[in-house]
Amino acid sequence: MTSTEVKSTTDSDLDAIFRPIFDRIAAGAVEREIDRRLSFEEVGWLREARFGALRVPVEFGGYGVTVRQLFRLLTELAAAESNLPQALRVHFSFVEDQLLAEPGPERERWLRAVVAGTLVGNAITEPGVGAVDRYQTRLTASGEDFLLNGTKYYSTGSLYADHILVAADQDGARVGVLVEATAEGVRQQDDWDGFGQRLTASGTTEFTDVAVRRDQVLGPGYGAPGPTYATSYLQLVQLAVLAGIAQRAESDAREWVAARTRGYTHSAADLPRQDPLVQQVIGRLSGAAFAARASVLAVADVLDEVLDDGARDEKAVVAAELAAAQAQLAVIDLVLPATTLLFEVGGASIVSEELRLDRHWRNARTISVHNPAIQKARAIGDHLLNDAPLPFAWSAGERRPANGDAQ
Repeated sequence: MTSTEVKSTTDSDLDAIFRPIFDRIAAGAVEREIDRRLSFEEVGWLREARFGALRVPVEFGGYGVTVRQLFRLLTELAAAESNLPQALRVHFSFVEDQLLAEPGPERERWLRAVVAGTLVGNAITEPGVGAVDRYQTRLTASGEDFLLNGTKYYSTGSLYADHILVAADQDGARVGVLVEATAEGVRQQDDWDGFGQRLTASGTTEFTDVAVRRDQVLGPGYGAPGPTYATSYLQLVQLAVLAGIAQRAESDAREWVAARTRGYTHSAADLPRQDPLVQQVIGRLSGAAFAARASVLAVADVLDEVLDDGARDEKAVVAAELAAAQAQLAVIDLVLPATTLLFEVGGASIVSEELRLDRHWRNARTISVHNPAIQKARAIGDHLLNDAPLPFAWSAGERRPANGDAQ
């Protein structure tokens, strides 16, 4: 690729680079779902095209795209394979952190590493008590350096990654620790047992006396107090996944109807594609996909302004969080009904295991519970009515009452 091509960041040029890759990824989506084959090869295609470096400035070898352009492409990728944007979401947040960091050798080193294909996964969520109080994963002193010990659930994307961003406790403070995925003492498992998003590599990761250098401790970690752009950014990746699922559900249903010749004796037309009721379903699916995508891009526009300003304006950061939260409620309510509605265009044959059209609902339902909508709706209402702070970088785990007994 020439330097001139690298510097081109228009949507049309990005499409020319990535849409053929997305098409190749989409072609094997059903087969991967049936076989539960993790997308190592497909991630390799994205590495080769420097997909992970979309936001890296051109001067370091990236594409230098806007947040809006990134999320447009993430939605397109989700339409091809909904597992992959979710697997990469912490990677893009890590890149954003580097863009916001003070210029210097360390920042440049990581940005150039990303251009070379380095991917970053995550290990944040914990079982049981979790991190409602303190992370049970601990970083402890060992001479001049540290040791990392703990167990994490839902380590999304880490099996595809070169480095894992670990949320840990260091003497009561939440810190981010970046370890190599192949470091001694790191054990990863593909044991995610959810009925959807099965190929996100969201398994358990165990850290046993993993040696950590001081330069691998990145400072305040996930869950540190105060407003942050990261919560809305990470949420928006999940919304892009939902928008992509809606897009694929509509196109799959439309393709199935277009080729179908069987109908019913009481249908309004001889062919399903000429039946006004079937046409209505396709129209509604199309509208849901359009509105979901538009919501994602609207929040991306807000984040573009926040990040262009270095995420320094707290009011703007709160506005971005509110926008992402509101969009979450709207997008879920659009996409979940759409992934059920698509089955109305046909009879029993549309539920064939060979088609795996049920994966759209299963994937949408699974991604939708990652940040419970009922909790988000209440937080929005409390914020708008009572000026209560929005929950940033919240954690999950067992909450203990004052007497110390588990609830």
